[in-house]
Amino acid sequence: MPLVQVKVIEGVFSAGQKMEVVTKMTDTIAAIAGEKLRPAIWVVVEEIKGGDWGVGGKPLSAADVKALAAGKG
Repeated sequence: MPLVQVKVIEGVFSAGQKMEVVTKMTDTIAAIAGEKLRPAIWVVVEEIKGGDWGVGGKPLSAADVKALAAGKG
């Protein structure tokens, strides 16, 4: 069974957005592996506490991600 793990910074995505990730990742894997595997596709969205995530050697927070999404980064 395929298992997809998606890690995001805590507090960035709403519950609805996380469910959209689950749905779209499932759709993508089913399109690649075949529809018969859809019931066996697992998608896990794991939230990581802000500051416990780094990019380019610098800690990244939810506020940093939101600023990037708003075009301020």
